[in-house]
Amino acid sequence: MKSTPSRYGLVAVTIHWLSALLIIALLVSGFRADNTADPGAKLQILSIHAPLGIAVLALTVLRICWWSFADQKPKPVADTPRWQHASASAVHQLFYVLIAVMSLSGIGLLVMSGASSIILFGVSGQLPEFSTYPPRILHGVGARILMLLLLLHTGGAVYHHLIKRDLPITRIWFRRGGTG
Repeated sequence: MKSTPSRYGLVAVTIHWLSALLIIALLVSGFRADNTADPGAKLQILSIHAPLGIAVLALTVLRICWWSFADQKPKPVADTPRWQHASASAVHQLFYVLIAVMSLSGIGLLVMSGASSIILFGVSGQLPEFSTYPPRILHGVGARILMLLLLLHTGGAVYHHLIKRDLPITRIWFRRGGTG
């Protein structure tokens, strides 16, 4: 369940990959909703998008609590230059900040626009024009920055796995036999 000095434990691995999948789904659904003119289709997309956003926020809070109270992160990969470790750490911290910003701006959009009952609870009504609400700008810019961070994070993992071959991805993957 818990991490070792060289590997992440089952709880951390599960939170990581579940968060990654949900964040990708949020980016896809968010951009799709933004580019959809049909109000019915937009409502269907947003009725999936908003609960997924709440799930990512809950997973992020769980992750922070897990690291703060129950587990310790593994030591950095041996022979990793200090600048690489610092940049990886910065990307991870920016993920936390961006997830908070995206969550708060999404919640702000739902509350300020009055769309929460329509999107979350299926109450009949028309979707508002979200672009008229200030959190919309932050939500859109945040999504683009989140995409960039995701590309940097994935690019770093691919670089280490395929080029350096120091295989850090095995540290954050499920162990054989189902134990973390």
